Amino acid sequence: MNDATAVDRYASHFVRPVDAVIADLESYAQLLRKWQAVQNLVSRETLNQVWTRHFADSLQLLSLLRDGDSSFMDLGSGGGFPALPLAIALKGGPQRFLLVEPNGRKASFLRTVARELGLAVTVLAQRSDEIDSRETPAPDIITSRALAAMPLLCEWMEPFFVSKTRALLHKGREYVEELAESGAHWHHDVVMVPSNTDPGGVILEITNLRRISVR
Repeated sequence: MNDATAVDRYASHFVRPVDAVIADLESYAQLLRKWQAVQNLVSRETLNQVWTRHFADSLQLLSLLRDGDSSFMDLGSGGGFPALPLAIALKGGPQRFLLVEPNGRKASFLRTVARELGLAVTVLAQRSDEIDSRETPAPDIITSRALAAMPLLCEWMEPFFVSKTRALLHKGREYVEELAESGAHWHHDVVMVPSNTDPGGVILEITNLRRISVR
């Protein structure tokens, strides 16, 4: 079902005309439905709600981006959220996206979408802990959606964090408990932004991530 109006509120952040972005999102949705038949990319019950549950949920990050944000790293990309909708919305701009997805079939899907839509996307079919951070440009933005709890996410993100890096993380109702748990081992400054699509969820903006030294 095409409910393109779900993404209208973010149109002011699109690099291209709205119609062009909607057309690419529809092509993405068609590829998602095609590949879903053989590879579990999203939960079955949300497949017919892709515009609201996945596209709009991803595109809400656009309002949190800054002018200098050009290098993106997405951990555990799965079906491509939130990175691919962001790449579609920002297509033609200076932004570049690195998608990290260790599942080979899912990585193939991500590459197919990027190739067919001409997106500035590179896909690594690796785990984040297999990537040499010394050979990877430090990202301005790290994203992740429905991948892991905060303590583990901090472990995976920390090698790529520098002073400019911010993480924008989709989190559900359990975010308070996750932040408390991660705070025992990690320092991070946090801004909590209410989600536009999940009444109980937030976007966590994480900066200054570092491990707490044990004396």
